[in-house]
Amino acid sequence: MSCVRKIIALVLICAAGPALAQDADSGGEIYQNHCAVCHGIEATGQGPMAGVLLIKPVNLRRLTSDNGGVFPTERVVKRIDGRDALVSHGSPMPVYGRFFEGNDVAIKTPSGQPVLTSKPIADLLVYLQSLQTN
Repeated sequence: MSCVRKIIALVLICAAGPALAQDADSGGEIYQNHCAVCHGIEATGQGPMAGVLLIKPVNLRRLTSDNGGVFPTERVVKRIDGRDALVSHGSPMPVYGRFFEGNDVAIKTPSGQPVLTSKPIADLLVYLQSLQTN
């Protein structure tokens, strides 16, 4: 998608507001299908593949507490979509690649800054936010 089209999509999505609400149930399903193998069913970083990874999966339940009480929205989005690559398994995360592309939506960081991402990543983000513990 061209830069101009992304900007137009971002403006339209921001104007739509709550009509594009993300879905934690869908995010939970995405997590189980694409993330649990490394991060574990309980999202604590203890998935069956964790032992063979060069960089151990983080405890996804502690993202907020490990970030001074603020969920690191932009960092999580960019880690999942590959803009902030993590090559612990020989390729950028996610290894599922194109599944997380398309259907652009805008989400806001805690500071109010919009971040353009895909609907599957936005759903996954809502699910991960629901798991946060102190």
